Amino acid sequence: MSIEDYKKAYKSGKKDYQNRMMRGERPTLQVLENILPPKDSYSMVSLGLVQIPIEQIVGTRYEGRSSAFSGNYMPILGENTEFARKWAGLSTALEEEGIRDPIKVYEYMNKFYVEEGNKRVSVMKYFESISIPGNVTRIIPKRTDELENKIYYEFLDFYKLSKINYIWFSKEGNFVKLQKAVGKQPEEVWTDDELMDFSSMYSRFLAAYRANGGDKLKNTPGDAFLAFITLYGYKALNDTTAADLSKLVEKSWEEFKLLGEDEEIDLKMDPTTEKKPLLSRLLSSGPSKLKIGFIYTKTAVSSAWTYAHELGRLHLEQTFPDEVSTLCFDNVTVDTIDECLQKAVDEGCNLIFTTTPSFAAASVKAAIANPGVRILNCSLNTSHRYIRTYYARMHEAKFLMGAIAGAMAENNKLLYIEDYPLFGSIANINAFALGAKMINPRAQIYLEWSSMKDIDISERIRQIDPACISGKDMVTPEEASRYFGIYHMAGGQPRNLAMPLCHWGKFYEKLIRTIMDGTWKYDDTSSKAINYWWGMSSGVVDVVCSQNLPIGTKRLVDLLKHTISAGEFNPFSGIIYSQTGIIKGDPGHTLSPEEIMTMDWLAENIIGSIPQATQLTEHAKPVLSQQGLTSVKND
Repeated sequence: MSIEDYKKAYKSGKKDYQNRMMRGERPTLQVLENILPPKDSYSMVSLGLVQIPIEQIVGTRYEGRSSAFSGNYMPILGENTEFARKWAGLSTALEEEGIRDPIKVYEYMNKFYVEEGNKRVSVMKYFESISIPGNVTRIIPKRTDELENKIYYEFLDFYKLSKINYIWFSKEGNFVKLQKAVGKQPEEVWTDDELMDFSSMYSRFLAAYRANGGDKLKNTPGDAFLAFITLYGYKALNDTTAADLSKLVEKSWEEFKLLGEDEEIDLKMDPTTEKKPLLSRLLSSGPSKLKIGFIYTKTAVSSAWTYAHELGRLHLEQTFPDEVSTLCFDNVTVDTIDECLQKAVDEGCNLIFTTTPSFAAASVKAAIANPGVRILNCSLNTSHRYIRTYYARMHEAKFLMGAIAGAMAENNKLLYIEDYPLFGSIANINAFALGAKMINPRAQIYLEWSSMKDIDISERIRQIDPACISGKDMVTPEEASRYFGIYHMAGGQPRNLAMPLCHWGKFYEKLIRTIMDGTWKYDDTSSKAINYWWGMSSGVVDVVCSQNLPIGTKRLVDLLKHTISAGEFNPFSGIIYSQTGIIKGDPGHTLSPEEIMTMDWLAENIIGSIPQATQLTEHAKPVLSQQGLTSVKND
């Protein structure tokens, strides 16, 4: 049967050859020596004996070996040639005893080019083998700013830990995300058992992915796999049968298709005021009354954040007594969120707000499973077309708070207390610092993190002796505490000067009105991820001043508030300096929303740094897993 196999392989090769010719492509194998950069721009290192994924073998080392094969590695020489007889002999050997001799290859950009063993590769590709042993020499190009080069260097770091060479991504940062998604620490080496489990999982996924037409999508299988395990959880999927995993792959197909599209975001900076003539109220095919679920991580008694959103829920019931009913679920954790979301759906909620970033992944899963239910997650820098996200531009209020603190800083020392290094919180810190500097160029901001291990904030306050302290944005009524907003200590007691305020009630009210006037459904036709990021201009963000504040400072706050609300001034405009140098040197430049959201640097007048995740307490992990900075520069 070996000659018959050769005839079939030859037929496949000729067909592939002709198709490539018609497309204007090179019809034979790629040649490494034709694509290598100049000799002084790469280095070589021996990897020894490596199991090489067959599908990643794409060509030969030298031009002379390429003409016997089509670009798919099938033979194109006649069946009466010596080449054909040798190929057929290898085919027989593979069927009877296998091919054990390693080939000799070069790896460049995670693709493999054969120096010795081309016919063996061709035979094994014909029989759809998964891998082949080979002695590998890796060719490492110098670092450049090209995307593929950056991804390759991330792969090199990942390979040192895992020795996995069969997965690839099309975007930066995904190898780091994969390490995290499987439960590994950034520098943790994989064990043999972990590698076997991962290989099994990836193989099962790949089979289901390709059976559904995954090779026709724009993204790589690795992109899809990472999205898949991020969505459903790697550990949970390990116990899933091949049949159930295949069903989940089918269910998530729209997700995979979206990965290959441009990640366009429709960032809505203000509520839409234009009414669309699609509906007069609610949805044409939907219920006449909205039932809205609110899901909290804590209770309104124990958490100021939950309390603020609970006030928003109550505001909705008072504003829309006939159109809206609500219910809330509190003390929900990342372990119970899936069950809670399903309960909300079962109880008839057709709109659900999950009020913490750590619930984003579960929100996406629930949205996929329940396409008739609108789900929104309160998070920043989390974009997905199955759900909408929302947040407030609190940095606008923090800039005003900094200006107030700077005006009141007799000794030029200010203390800023933050919980976690999240997207958005860094912008708040920097806005505060810039506001203080604008009013008082000598003001210095001492940055402290309440979630740091072995840190006594009270002791730090005594050591620094700040003129003003920026603490929690608000407290719950049961706390009966004055340690919120900006305050200074007078006679051992806090004296409040101002507090930032996010009117979640106004936010939810304006959002519900987009459903009532038809704007929401109009936006559903968009292929972009929709993020609501409203600020002072929408009346959602504000600053409340104390009567203890001097009248002149109040007037200054009113002036700044007006200019920000009117769009005449942005806290992050002009020349901006970080702790290590100029961030923006153009006096006419303003940071983009993306630059503000993803800040990972600190302003020059801040004393402190952005902590690593390992420096923080355990309770910080659930929040950091979704919204923590992926790279910490400690500028």
